[in-house]
Amino acid sequence: MAFYAEEEHSQDYLFKIVLVGDSAVGKSNLLARFARDEFYSNSKSTIGVEFQTQKIVIDGKEIKAQIWDTAGQERFRAVTSAYYRGAVGALIVYDISRRQTFENVGRWLNELNTHSDMNVVTILVGNKSDLKDSREVSMEEGKALAEEEGLFFMETSALDSSNVATAFQTVVKEIYDILSRKVFQSQENKKQENLLLGNGKTVAIEGETSDAEEQVRRFGGCCSF
Repeated sequence: MAFYAEEEHSQDYLFKIVLVGDSAVGKSNLLARFARDEFYSNSKSTIGVEFQTQKIVIDGKEIKAQIWDTAGQERFRAVTSAYYRGAVGALIVYDISRRQTFENVGRWLNELNTHSDMNVVTILVGNKSDLKDSREVSMEEGKALAEEEGLFFMETSALDSSNVATAFQTVVKEIYDILSRKVFQSQENKKQENLLLGNGKTVAIEGETSDAEEQVRRFGGCCSF
């Protein structure tokens, strides 16, 4: 898996990914660390919506991840809800040192499911894992909730970079794998259709061969489907 500057190549795929969660859980710093390898110790709450892009290469395909940082403040929820539409991936972030942010995960998950257009690949992220002495949510609790909701799970630290890139890559890779499976299945279905239809019309001549026999002859007399 490789990263490129945005100008270098045109992308094969564009994936919209949203960051959601309570205010001050570190969403903006996770994005800053992933996109620019930066961290702001005095970062202010996001006003409205911001986004960054990062290009990733998987299996020779270039993917542009367009990552939207949605404001966590209650007064901006109506504004940000529109930005869920079209998202194919999401990171639901809580702060391991603030239990209330973990307890609000269900609400954010419900909002994501309500406003998104499709099934969204989602990872639950327990951020600020560097605050070990202030921990209020155990890793086991995070894992249990993720398993219950069918989500990926990871603890991260935007401060020391722990698992930040891996969290984003996990979402992008899973989206790509799902898309690849769909494309492969579509191609296989088309092959089956072509195989069954042949390259032209089958003409059965009375007294010589049936349609089925003609099909077997034309396809070499082998292979069951």
